[in-house]
Amino acid sequence: MSVGWEGWLAEQAARRRDAGLVRALHPRGPDDDTLDLAGNDYLGLARHPEVTEAAAAAAKEWGAGAGASRLVTGTLGVHADLEAELAAHGEQPAALVTSTGYHANLAAVTALADRDTLLVSDAHNHASLIDAARLSRAEVAVVEHGDVAGVRRALAAAEGRRAVVVVESVFSVLGDAAPLAALAALSGETGALLVVDEAHGLGVAGAGGRGLVAELGLAGLPHVVVTATLSKALGAQGGAVLGSAEIVDHLVNRARPFIYDTGLAPPAAGGALAALRHLRRHPELPDVVHRRIGGLAAALGVPAPSGAVLSVPMPSPHAALAAQADALAAGVRVGCFRPPSTPDGVSRLRVTASAGLTDADWARAARVVTDVAGTP
Repeated sequence: MSVGWEGWLAEQAARRRDAGLVRALHPRGPDDDTLDLAGNDYLGLARHPEVTEAAAAAAKEWGAGAGASRLVTGTLGVHADLEAELAAHGEQPAALVTSTGYHANLAAVTALADRDTLLVSDAHNHASLIDAARLSRAEVAVVEHGDVAGVRRALAAAEGRRAVVVVESVFSVLGDAAPLAALAALSGETGALLVVDEAHGLGVAGAGGRGLVAELGLAGLPHVVVTATLSKALGAQGGAVLGSAEIVDHLVNRARPFIYDTGLAPPAAGGALAALRHLRRHPELPDVVHRRIGGLAAALGVPAPSGAVLSVPMPSPHAALAAQADALAAGVRVGCFRPPSTPDGVSRLRVTASAGLTDADWARAARVVTDVAGTP
């Protein structure tokens, strides 16, 4: 006998409480003085005067919203400028801007894979890539994390079908880098397409924050497609797909998450464009991130990540929540990853390095994190 919706919701809430997996929204004010090591503003550009002024100027020039989907009247000059400069920064022929990074992954994967496609997905891929794979209706083969041999075995089973390999450049939970060079070579050898999510690579990985695809000399290869978000290192909102002109043209015509969505809001596009230009004038910013996160990793005795996010394993969801609360009480905000957000079921503190903090603030924040997380 069914318990009904109210009973089911109560049952689900009780299970979350028992497992220590309750999540809640906590609005913060604009003048919050807590040191933020939980967000994704890797370069400290979200509130940089150049970025906020550009966002305000774009709102005044173009309006608060794009007003329509991109294929109707929602493609604006600021979109075209942003796409051109994103492509140049990533050393790609073309780019297509979407309303979110989640939409960028949905658009790319669902437009490039269908029922006749084999899609090979890393076990640690982000939820947006998992959802995209499901929506594509392709046959999905999930391989062990970072297992190139497993990808090769999966591709061997394609039996003449088109194949797409989907991976993150820098993984969002562990912060480790994918074996992109090997995957690109394997994809080229087998005729597969390689889709690389640079959400945590853009602005942080590679020389000048160009991303790992460009750093490894893979940018511009016709079988390599890049997705990215504008909400992390660039401090704004939105996403993008970068690749050949043919790929972009295909997405404009076939990607439902792009076609049926309102264009990226002008303030976000203007802010992202200003942030990208600031990064290109200050290519040293990613080095600050790596120096800080590398030092904290050494202090905690955990591997240094390839990006800006450090994953600190905790013994249980309750222990992770307690450490997070202790850090907040000391004036430092850190993230907390618990199942089902962690692909391996291990609860973790998620600590983000930001180039936007002063050296003194970063040193204080790092001391708090080592105190609450425990040193080796």
